Amino acid sequence: MTGTAGPALSTAGPQSVWFRLRWPLVAALGVVFLILFRGTLPDWAITPPELWTTNLPLPFLIFSDAFFPALTIKGSSVADWFNGIVSVLREHEIFGLFTFRDVTRGIAGLIVWPLNFSEDLLISGFSDWEIPPIPWVVTTALAGILGWYLRGWGLGLLASSCIAYCAVFGKWELAMTTLSLVLVTAPIAILIGLVLGILALKWRQFERALWPILNLMQSLPHFGYLIPIVVFVGLGHKAGAIATILFALPPMAKITILGLRGVAEEVLEAGVMAGCTRRQMLWRVRIPAARPTLMVGVNQVIMQCLAMVVISAFIGARGLGIDLLFRLQTLQLGRALESGIAIVLMAIALDRLSQALSEKEPVHRQDGPFWSVHPYLTAAGLAAAAGILLAYLVPEAGQLPREMTVTLAPQWDLIIRGVVSALYEPLSFIREYLPPYVLIPIRTFFEQLPWTVFLGAAGLCGWVLGGWRLAALVGTYIGFIVLSGWWTEAMVTTYLVFVAVVICTIFGFPVGVWASRRDRRTRVVAFLCDTFQTFPSFIYLIPVVMLFQVGTISQIMAIVVYASIPVIRYTYVGLRAVPHSMVEAAVSSGCTPSQILWKVRMPLAFPEIMLGVNQTIMFGLFMVMIAGFIGGNFDLAREIFKAKAQNDAGLGLLLALCVAFLGLTADRLISAWASRRKAQLGLA
Repeated sequence: MTGTAGPALSTAGPQSVWFRLRWPLVAALGVVFLILFRGTLPDWAITPPELWTTNLPLPFLIFSDAFFPALTIKGSSVADWFNGIVSVLREHEIFGLFTFRDVTRGIAGLIVWPLNFSEDLLISGFSDWEIPPIPWVVTTALAGILGWYLRGWGLGLLASSCIAYCAVFGKWELAMTTLSLVLVTAPIAILIGLVLGILALKWRQFERALWPILNLMQSLPHFGYLIPIVVFVGLGHKAGAIATILFALPPMAKITILGLRGVAEEVLEAGVMAGCTRRQMLWRVRIPAARPTLMVGVNQVIMQCLAMVVISAFIGARGLGIDLLFRLQTLQLGRALESGIAIVLMAIALDRLSQALSEKEPVHRQDGPFWSVHPYLTAAGLAAAAGILLAYLVPEAGQLPREMTVTLAPQWDLIIRGVVSALYEPLSFIREYLPPYVLIPIRTFFEQLPWTVFLGAAGLCGWVLGGWRLAALVGTYIGFIVLSGWWTEAMVTTYLVFVAVVICTIFGFPVGVWASRRDRRTRVVAFLCDTFQTFPSFIYLIPVVMLFQVGTISQIMAIVVYASIPVIRYTYVGLRAVPHSMVEAAVSSGCTPSQILWKVRMPLAFPEIMLGVNQTIMFGLFMVMIAGFIGGNFDLAREIFKAKAQNDAGLGLLLALCVAFLGLTADRLISAWASRRKAQLGLA
């Protein structure tokens, strides 16, 4: 047993550490040297010359102006390229009949009917038939019965309480508008993702082409979807629905591919031996066997939909998101907190219900009367009938009038003022000393970082970790940003994410280590991580605005609060996943608990921890775009907001791709290192 652990333990020696880190150290020393002596570099090697970013040859010259007159555009920057593409899609008539925008708006029009139907069902009723909407007491009771059916009375009480909060606190119409949008968009995103996954399973070439597109879509920030949607769909509720579907379908497609390909060979062989056709193998064998994995994708889609529904308020989606946005813009923090609590409760209820659905095993029917065979369906029918009758007799049971609702906004405002007053001295200290002594020097470092140094360091790391292909890939990502004309803004964005990730690591790593030492601690921290991860990202703006007002510190703190969860989770998961045989070998060798942690567990878990840092970077890039709403930096988020205001789809897509390529660069490098290190440790 000791011999088994020997190779893993020996990797912690100082010589092997130096051997593993020799190239990163050489690259770091080279970067430091070039930065210290940046004055010796020519100007073009420090900042991309304007000539490079504004006078690029257009790749569309292969097309004739007779076919694509919209490509006759002024300038030749990368943004002009994208605007040229948008112009073609928006104005060029296919076969002289219709444009691509006509097609997208026609498809978007198909979603209006289910949206109207769901809102009529939950909010306004069917006026043509004089049918009122579902009473709030019925919706609350049905949510409770659904939770009771899926996991027991505890989940039922949680679900019904979350729904009842929206009615009691006057958020019913807003909450049901948001819920109706989720109920329409989530099934569509699930269906599209499932179809794409099945097609990828059947055709490898399709999978190879689809996978990079899904990676790019998952790396795009929220606002990267909104600006093209405004151009090709327009503003309004249906535009928010389309953006939500596009944002939510990539995880379902990827999980479908992984789930269907991950079915055990024994299961497939049993299906072949049973004489199943190809269609039966798919629907009777693969999909049932992959059901647990697919249900995880369903949970992810629901949470992605709820997160995007809130963000879609920027392009006209109705519901709790638009109310929260208005309250934050006008600094009505008490009212914003009430709307935020409603969004959080809805997120928790949907998350817990979808998780319970994914974990629930199929139950065989028993013989007997209907109420015995279907007790939960019977209870739901009785609850609906009783609730409708109660709403007919007591109108307040159908919809609470405004004067009967409750608001704690004044009390919340008092609490907020009290908290800010109590923390006045430490907050003043942070606001006074953090920017000049920490933030501004770091920002200056990134702003003055030569693009050649950044590109060279990324390319060298890619070459060391994955050969010339990875080096070429990350070089292409960074080269795109260089030629985009927004290099300085990209570096300011990198600075914000860098500071936030460092703070997340300093805070999250010790918490993860502490949680890994005891089972009870792990359960508590895992519960907190699961709970906070259900919150839509926009919610995290409320506490930071409350404490720090608006500005750079608020922007960084919002990123920290949102992005600290992955590093905590991956730390305790990685440390607890170390093979027990390794720990036993260390104990038999006489290692102390501290030595076991730092000499055995930590080296083996470090690749997993770095994957957590990778996820923290991706979360940070997502949140830096949203936190730009309360920040004052000249970063990519600010430019995306300006592009949205000017309805500049080409520029907005270009800026979103810059953010995505920053994330993909970090993702590819860290993932390559983690895979390589796991292979060296025998964990792959």
